[in-house]
Amino acid sequence: MNDSNNIFDARCRQKPPLAINIINQLDIFGIILYSVLTLMAALSILVYIEECIYIYRKVSTPKKTTINWVNGAAPVIATMSCLGMWIPRATMFTDMTSGSYFAIVVYKFLIMMVEECGGDEEFLKRCGKNTLRISTGPCCCCCPCLPRVAITRRTLFLLKLGSFQFALLKTILSILSIILWTNGNFDVADMAITGAAIWINPFIGILTIIALWPVAIMFMHLRLTLRSLRIIPKYAMYQLVLVLSQLQSAIINILAMNGTIACAPPYSSQARGYLMNQQLLILEMFIITLVNRLLYRRHYDPLPLVDPHENDNDQNAKTILQSESGDNVL
Repeated sequence: MNDSNNIFDARCRQKPPLAINIINQLDIFGIILYSVLTLMAALSILVYIEECIYIYRKVSTPKKTTINWVNGAAPVIATMSCLGMWIPRATMFTDMTSGSYFAIVVYKFLIMMVEECGGDEEFLKRCGKNTLRISTGPCCCCCPCLPRVAITRRTLFLLKLGSFQFALLKTILSILSIILWTNGNFDVADMAITGAAIWINPFIGILTIIALWPVAIMFMHLRLTLRSLRIIPKYAMYQLVLVLSQLQSAIINILAMNGTIACAPPYSSQARGYLMNQQLLILEMFIITLVNRLLYRRHYDPLPLVDPHENDNDQNAKTILQSESGDNVL
């Protein structure tokens, strides 16, 4: 009965509260909760800064810049979530900032895998005679009949372009969404055909799927080559950040818009959903930051160089074996 009354409560339809109102209404539990989560976000940034200093000292250029970009996803999301928790009316800005940064991380993770092989030239020398399996998620995991693609400069360029478009267009669409929001034309809860959200959000979803596909293709090809560099757990952490920051946020927002998450004045259902998601993200990103520190803060040894005559040696060995087999038959 109380939930039904909350639907018609005028306080459930008002804007999110101001930061000063949140501070004034905090009880003992709220003070402890907000303090602990803020401390986690601050520690995430401090751990990340310490990692950046170590990597800049120990790793060569340009690999160190790429690693720091990828490693900064969890601390940036935790910091933006902390700001959104304290300042609910800035949630859209903090979410757009986190989303734009992660879009860049998707592209940088692909670049990082190539640079772990020694760069574009070394990657082409090492893998140029192989082929790529493109029947991977999230686009074509159900299409095993797709042909394999040769690894060339053009193929590598297309893979990079597929991820770079997301980093560029996601940032542009985020800025456009904020501009439309200030003019009252963009509202996440507005699902009308005339609203901007119903057009922008699905388009961003399509761009996301297209961008994740090249990263998955590259990972499936290099997962054994880069196993000694812990690429599998790094990819798992990258995927976990993706699921938590994108899928988890979308599910909570849908539940809030449907009224499943009850209104709790001064928070409306949607504002309370944002708050719950931000608090969860701070905790989750703090844990991921600590795990990433174990994965990325280490001594980076280059992979063994490719022997240009290795293929010739293999071919000669096969020829010798075939000739010996012919002699045995005679």
